[in-house]
Amino acid sequence: MTSRYAQVAFTRNVRRHQEAHSSRRAYARMEQGPAEADLLGPDEIDFIAGRDSFYLASVGETGWPYVQHRGGPPGFLHALDPGTLAFVDYRGNRQYITVGNLDHDNRVSLLLMDYPARARLKVYGRARAVDPPEAGDLIARLYPAGVRSPAERLIVIDVEAYDWNCPQHITPRYTAEEVERAVAPLRRRLEDLERENAALRNGDASALTTSPRTGER
Repeated sequence: MTSRYAQVAFTRNVRRHQEAHSSRRAYARMEQGPAEADLLGPDEIDFIAGRDSFYLASVGETGWPYVQHRGGPPGFLHALDPGTLAFVDYRGNRQYITVGNLDHDNRVSLLLMDYPARARLKVYGRARAVDPPEAGDLIARLYPAGVRSPAERLIVIDVEAYDWNCPQHITPRYTAEEVERAVAPLRRRLEDLERENAALRNGDASALTTSPRTGER
């Protein structure tokens, strides 16, 4: 946890509960540091570039929080620089809850997950919506390949702080593509064995030569 993340997250009431549960002394040390926005490092930028989804939380003027799932091709959330994230916002169901919340309060929280690796990155930031005419060619440059949905705006997030969580209680989950990559060698080996079995049934001993794909007999 960075000192800036602790400064943002540990409000007065949070600190009161830490005192009550005897964790305040350890966490107080984490708060020691400059009150300046964090800069993402290479590990954080690489992690973000590999994500195909994230969760985005905002708060409306009634005080109710709203959490939205955003998805796209891996890397659709871009690190423009160590202090700035951005993604293209497409035309959707036209509820505009997140965009409306940003008119009231630009503070947001992002949760990025890597379920197979049991890793998660939390980001505090300040977000703003940028209309296409104001974004210049940035929307076109950040538009994910293969996506045809019309872009309504660019969401730009100035990073305030970030924190990595431990893997405890993260259940590994895999996409169809990840499962396919994992079982591909087993699938090829099964095909070789089925071919050998068929040859044995037909009395063709030449089929027992080393497989060119597996290097096994």
